[in-house]
Amino acid sequence: MTRTDTRTDTRTDGVATAPTSRQSLPAEERYATELAFLAAYDDGPRPPGWALTPRAVVTFICGSGGEALRLPGTHAGLPARLTVAPKFIGERALVERCVVTLVGERGLLLVGEPGTAKSMLSELLAAAVSGTSALTVQGTAGTTEDAFRYGWNYALLLAQGPTPQALVASPVLTAMRTGRVARIEEITRCLPEVQDALVSILSDRRLSVPELAGTDDAQAAAVPGFSVIATANLRDRGVSEMSAALKRRFNFETIHPIADAEAETALVRGQATAAVERAGTAYGVDDAVLDVLVTVFRDLRNGRSAEGWDVERPGTVMSTAEAVQVAASLGVAAAYLPGGDLLDLVPGHLLGVVLKDDQADHGRLLGYWDGPVRRRAEDGAEMWRRLWDLRENLR
Repeated sequence: MTRTDTRTDTRTDGVATAPTSRQSLPAEERYATELAFLAAYDDGPRPPGWALTPRAVVTFICGSGGEALRLPGTHAGLPARLTVAPKFIGERALVERCVVTLVGERGLLLVGEPGTAKSMLSELLAAAVSGTSALTVQGTAGTTEDAFRYGWNYALLLAQGPTPQALVASPVLTAMRTGRVARIEEITRCLPEVQDALVSILSDRRLSVPELAGTDDAQAAAVPGFSVIATANLRDRGVSEMSAALKRRFNFETIHPIADAEAETALVRGQATAAVERAGTAYGVDDAVLDVLVTVFRDLRNGRSAEGWDVERPGTVMSTAEAVQVAASLGVAAAYLPGGDLLDLVPGHLLGVVLKDDQADHGRLLGYWDGPVRRRAEDGAEMWRRLWDLRENLR
C-alpha cells in the first residue's frame, strides 16, 4: 500500500516531534498532475486570468467519463495519456453553470444542507480557475470587515502612518490584485454589516482605501480573473440573512445530496479509505456493513426508505460527510482495536451523529429501528437481522 510519508522525528529527550508531512493537501497540490495535464491538453480559448479553459475546468471536476485523454505532442514531466477521475458527484450541468457564472465575473453562491460538498466544489473550482484555493475567508460571527477589505500592521502604522507598506491585504483584496478566485466559507455566519462590505467589491470591482487618499494606492481595482465563490448552509440562512443588494450580486446554485445510492456508497468508501490510510493503516470495513451504514443514512435523510416506508427524519442532517466519518471510524477501529463484529459499533456511532441538536432524535432513531430495520429483519435479510438484534445498544 502506498501512503504519504508520515515519519516522526524524535528529539534527543525522547519526545516525538511533529510528522514531516501534512494531513491534507489543497486541491491544487493534490491534483497538480491533472491540472498541468489539462492545461497542456486543452489549448482552446481561456478567459483572461484563467489557468484552464472553461471546458477543462468542467472536465477536471466531473472527470473525462472514463476516457483516457492523449496529450498532443510531448510535454516534459507529464504522462502522454491520463484518465481524469470525477471529484464531485453531482449534475454536470450544475458544474457548467458554476463555470459560466465565474466566466461572466458574477459572484457564485453555493447553498445546500451541511455535508453536501459545497466547500469541496468551491475549492476545486478555485484551484482549476486560478491555480490556488488558498485565498479563503472562514465566515464566523466574529469575522470583521478586515477579512473582506484590509487591515493594518500597527507597528508600521505607528512608525510610518498609513502607507501601502503598512496595509495588510485581505484574501479578497489579494484576489482582486492578482486576478484569482476568493473563497468565502459560511458567508451567512458573518454579520450583515460585514457581508455588505462585498457589495461594492462585486458591483464596482474596486476597493477604496480612504486612509491612502491622494495617492495612487487609494483605490484597488480588480484585474481580470477575479471572482468570488461563497458557500452557505441552508440550515444557517436565518443566522444573518443576506441583504437584497448582496443577493443580487450572486448567482445561487443549490447543491443537493447525492441521489444515487451506489454513487454515494462508492464515495463514502473512497473517502473513508483515504482517511484511514492517512491514519497509517489499511481500510478493512466489509462492503455489507458499509451498504447498511449508507442505507441508514439515506433513509433517515430522505424520510423514506428505498421500499417506500415512511421514516421520521431527525433534526440533525444525516449528510454524506457524516457517513464518511462513521465509515472511517469503523475502519480505524478494525485496524487498531480488532476483535468483535464491526456491525456492533454502528448503533453507537449513529447515536453520536443523531444526538447533536435535539434529544427527541433519540426516539426517532429508535422508531427507525422499530420500523425499517425490524421489517427488513423479518424479511430475512441477514445483516438487518443482526442490526435489529443490536437495538439494545441504542439505549
